[in-house]
Amino acid sequence: MDKQLSSIYDSRFTNMSELSELYQQVILDHNKKPRNFRKLESANRTAEGYNPLCGDQLTVYMQMEDGVVKDISFEGSGCAISKASASMMTQSVKGKTKGEAETLFNEFHRMVTGELDEEATPNHLGRLTIFAGVREFPARVKCASLSWHTMHAALEGEAATSTE
Repeated sequence: MDKQLSSIYDSRFTNMSELSELYQQVILDHNKKPRNFRKLESANRTAEGYNPLCGDQLTVYMQMEDGVVKDISFEGSGCAISKASASMMTQSVKGKTKGEAETLFNEFHRMVTGELDEEATPNHLGRLTIFAGVREFPARVKCASLSWHTMHAALEGEAATSTE
């Protein structure tokens, strides 16, 4: 399924229905088969995140070595958008330096809140731009960004965060 999604994503979209279909496929795929969904026993940083609006909650486990995210995982429960975002976040951040992970966090947050035009502004988001559409649904912005805020808290050595 990932190769099929990649080929669809990498082609130019001729209309919004194609983008909407891809968005739904990606969300469903990552919700059904979340990547890095496990407790990371070697984690030296963890943070818990909670979205009081819809009850999403997750824990991010991170193994940092020499300023690099060597490994990252998550556990928890939430809606499909929350779980898919967490899954893709772990894939995107793994192997990045702390600075690179913070850049991704900032760009993702700016994109989903409508402060970043991902098509007009150079960025590092790649496939994460699939979440750009959530900015049209303010309640879903918190679902998509929960894992990112939690990852950022772990990077900063904080134990918890909330999307309040």
